[in-house]
Formats: sequence, structure tokens, C-alpha cells
Amino acid sequence: MAENETPQDYIPINTEDSPSVVLELIYKLKVKDVMTTAVICGKKKDTLRHIQAIMRENRITGVPVTEENKLIGIISIDDIVKALDHGYINGTVEEKMTRNLIVLNADMPLSFAISSLNKYRYGRFPVVNKQHELVGILTSTDVIRALLVEMNREVIRLEKTPQKNNAAGYSEMEYATIKFDFELAGRASTEIKKALKKHSIDPHLIRRVAIASYELEINQVVHSNGGTISCSIQPDKVTIIAADSGPGIADINQALQEGWSTANEMVRSLGFGAGMGLANTKRVSDEFTISSKLGEGTTVRSVIFLNSPKEDSGISPL
Repeated sequence: MAENETPQDYIPINTEDSPSVVLELIYKLKVKDVMTTAVICGKKKDTLRHIQAIMRENRITGVPVTEENKLIGIISIDDIVKALDHGYINGTVEEKMTRNLIVLNADMPLSFAISSLNKYRYGRFPVVNKQHELVGILTSTDVIRALLVEMNREVIRLEKTPQKNNAAGYSEMEYATIKFDFELAGRASTEIKKALKKHSIDPHLIRRVAIASYELEINQVVHSNGGTISCSIQPDKVTIIAADSGPGIADINQALQEGWSTANEMVRSLGFGAGMGLANTKRVSDEFTISSKLGEGTTVRSVIFLNSPKEDSGISPL
């Protein structure tokens, strides 16, 4: 469970039909760019009454519990209310804190944070680094505030940028991915979208290409030993090839089923491993092929034709 908060308002942003400038921002920004870093923490030997006083003084509804900078639990306002009702307010934090937590990683794309906030409807999520040290707290307010600031900056930038009509041409690009390197995750899809915009390609087609490239990129970061995302932009189509060095897929038909995933508990605790990556990629593609060999790796080819009428509705890249 995550912190037992009262559900907050749904963030009015999704990864399907939000304006392209918003989509670009939520894939470009990382959790660490948005989170609150001044975190008030408690210790496991603190009393619940002491935590109650901290909450009242700082007007907060949850306190992370740390030990040597490591996140070990959370006490929420609901825990305090229960302690008052049942007469154990002088008990220790260690006895009543929530230990099984859903956390965000500081290097995650902001899109994953939005997905988690909307899915669980909790007021806040702890943010940890690669060493599982608590480095911040993320709330829906943090997300909305950051997006407003970044969109204002983008508007100013666009107003100062001369408009150009780019004819469709031909270009190639390739990006490397590294296992569990969430800091770089999303870079390839962001750069591919920028290149497509320069070619004045229809926004609906750009969205389909962005979904395919993003899903394949994240799949490599989460499931493979690392690989490459290649994109070829031609006058009539966009071809994306994701090739990794292993471990390979035992059953391709099973891997293409929605919700099926081999992600471990660590990956799932970070909000990844929903089992939608290959299924979403196949859905937005006009041509889709996949080959894999255990111990050697997997290659996925996605082609989207630039005159394709295929719709992208109902597709979630998370």
C-alpha cells in the first residue's frame, strides 16, 4: 500500500489526448524536477503524539519515517486518528507505521508519477534515489505547479522562435538504452517527437509514433540488458526498431497479451511493469514484427505510415 491518504482530485492530464506541448513536458520532465525536497521526517522510536504535533505545526497530513536516510515507513493522518480513537497515541511510530510502500524513483519520467497519482488517488508519494534513500515528496499540487511554469516557459520560447515550413524528408537517428537507467528513459521518444514536428507531420501520427517509441524504450530499460532504439523517418512512413542484447522472451504470444509482465517486485514498486508495452506498440503500428531468442535478445519493428487513417484512441502508453 501507499500512504493511507484521503483521495485527492484527479490530475486533469492524460497521455492520450492532452495537448502535444503537455505530452512533451510530462515525458521530458523527471520526478526529481518536480518533487518537494524539503521533507519533514520522523524516526521509528518517536511517539505517535510527537508525529501528531509535527503534522499540526507544519500543516501536513503524512510523515515519512527514515533510518540513516533510508525510507522505512510512513505515518499518515489516518494513523493518528486511529491512535487517538483507540488510546495508543503514546505508542511508538515503529509499531503502527505502514511499511509496505509504493514509491517513486527520482529519475522516473513525470508521466509515471501522473499515472500513479491518478491510479491510487493518494495525496503524496515518497521519492527515493537509486540507493533507496528518501530524497523528496511528490504531490498532485507539485505536478500541476511545475507544468504551469514549464508551459509558460514554452509559450515564451515559441513566441521568440521563427516559424518554418519544413518539407517532409528523410532522417535517421539512434539512441542507446541502459538497464534500469530511468534517468535517460524517455530521451529517445522525446527526440523522435521533436524530429517529427520539424517535418510538419500530423499530430495524430506523431502521437502514435511517440507511443510506440516510448513503450519500446521503457521496455528495454525495465526488461532487457540494454539496447538501442532506432528511428527512420521517410516521406511515406516512420520505422522504429528496438534491438536489445537479452535476456530474450520465452513466449512471444504471451508477452503480447495485455497485463502480462515479467517485471520483478522492485520494478513494480517503482510503478513500472504494467504489461502494456508490446500490446500498445502493436496497437498503434501499421506493421509490427517481433523476434526473440533466449539468451541473445529481442528485436521489435514498428512501422507507421504517414498517410494512415488509423486512430490512436483508447491507447495508454503507461
